[in-house]
Amino acid sequence: MDTVAWNKSELTVGELSQRSGVAVSALHFYERQGLITSRRTSGNQRRYKRATLRRVALIRIAQRVGIPLAEINRALASLPDGRTPNQEDWERLSRQWRADLDDRIARLQQLRDDFTDCIGCGCLSLRRCALANRHDELGEHGPGPRRLIENGPSTSCGI
Repeated sequence: MDTVAWNKSELTVGELSQRSGVAVSALHFYERQGLITSRRTSGNQRRYKRATLRRVALIRIAQRVGIPLAEINRALASLPDGRTPNQEDWERLSRQWRADLDDRIARLQQLRDDFTDCIGCGCLSLRRCALANRHDELGEHGPGPRRLIENGPSTSCGI
């Protein structure tokens, strides 16, 4: 596998794919979504600024922790002149996403802890649910697994 020269100012889509570890099809998707940009050569081939590697890295990291692409797009669009994020930008963006990540972690921990005993009272009428959710009282709060949905009652299903 050939490496991409460190001093090359522009990369082909194949080189960007190789260096970033992201499939060409995903890079094309990112471009259609406005997450990255390229210029076209006279032969209509895409050329990406080398700094696009940093944008792709940020996209991959954010996606890996569950940040939706629409939110990533908003974050990248907030950068002046569409520039590549620097260390200060990353620190600011990660602080903004931290509360959401903390909330998701808490919900996942709750799901993990209640997983065997509770389906979150949707209710699929498990025998012990009749004791924890007598007369489907959680149904008054809306559809779905109310104990696992944000803003739902915080009672535990454990008996």
